Amino acid sequence: MSDSNLTAMPLPSHENSGNAGGYHEVKWEVVAQLPGITPATIVAGRLKAEGVPVRVWQEGAGQALGLTVGLLGTGYVAVPEEYANRALEILEVEYDDEDIDWTNDFENEESLD
Repeated sequence: MSDSNLTAMPLPSHENSGNAGGYHEVKWEVVAQLPGITPATIVAGRLKAEGVPVRVWQEGAGQALGLTVGLLGTGYVAVPEEYANRALEILEVEYDDEDIDWTNDFENEESLD
C-alpha cells in the first residue's frame, strides 16, 4: 500500500482552535452561593436541566467537616462566563429569596426520646 492512498481526516472542532493541545480556557463565574453543598447541587441540577453547563463545589475542609455555615460551609455554583446571564435569569425566576424558606424545619418536630 502506498502513502498516496492515505487521506487526512479532519480534526474535531475543539482541536482546530489553534491553541496548544486544541483546548481553550473556560472562565467560570459564580452565580450562586448557598448554605452547603446540597442546596448548591439542587440549584445546579436546575441549571443543567435548562442546558447550562455547571460546576458545584465547597471548600474541602468544610466538606470534610460537614459544615453548612460560614465561609467553609458555602456551596458555590459556577457556569461558564457566556452562560452567566442566562443562569441568573433562570435562578431569579425559580429561586427568588422570598419564595425559599431556609429555616430549619426540625425545630418544630418533637423529640423521639
